[in-house]
Amino acid sequence: MSRLFAVTCIGFLCGMIGTGLGGILTIFLGNPTKRFMAVLLGFTSGIMISVVCFDLLPEAFGMGGVFLSLLGIVLGVGMILVIEQFIPERVSQKFSSDFDFVRSGILLGIGIAIHNFPEGLAVGSGFAASDYLGLGLAVVIGLHDMPEGVAMAAPLKMGGINRLKILFYTVLAGIPMGIGAFVGELLGEISDTFICMCLSFAGGAMLYITCGELIPKTQNIYKGRISTIGMIIGIMCGIIISANL
Repeated sequence: MSRLFAVTCIGFLCGMIGTGLGGILTIFLGNPTKRFMAVLLGFTSGIMISVVCFDLLPEAFGMGGVFLSLLGIVLGVGMILVIEQFIPERVSQKFSSDFDFVRSGILLGIGIAIHNFPEGLAVGSGFAASDYLGLGLAVVIGLHDMPEGVAMAAPLKMGGINRLKILFYTVLAGIPMGIGAFVGELLGEISDTFICMCLSFAGGAMLYITCGELIPKTQNIYKGRISTIGMIIGIMCGIIISANL
């Protein structure tokens, strides 16, 4: 039982610290210009696309095949479409622009939280195999979660959410990793089909949010090519992260 508790705590810490550090980085940017925030949002959008396309989905393809992965993507997109119905488009004419960013941050946070669960499963299953593998996966995934925390925090900051709430929300998004680590260690070996569905489900949700919410917002913030350049740089950085972590 003490081992199960330790693995669960490691999962919680890696998830919460990873996304939380991304939130802290965004919080202490001060009062950046619209041009800078357009670059930041484009950059984080690029990282999210890269992580999904070069990390989550290839892993899902390898575990359960293309058909199951596509099914998971469709279900993930469908979930966000349903959730969107319960999040108003705007709260008032005066705050509508700011609330658009808050809405994007909330949806992205949900997608990140969902995909943190199967990452927690990977950590827990790794510890079930060996302590070395489990600890290595925990460190890698914790680092991997930092840009996701930035991607979530950036639109919340632009929507006027205060610093403590941004930090709270980004840390909250990391909690499912601890739950996943508990399940992974408890069950020892999780079905590859189940993990494939979890990964592709989260990937579909995050793709929809990034392409349908975040990228259009970058053009609304600042008209010009700078946000596109930021996104391309983000994709390149995401490729480096996926290739080396």
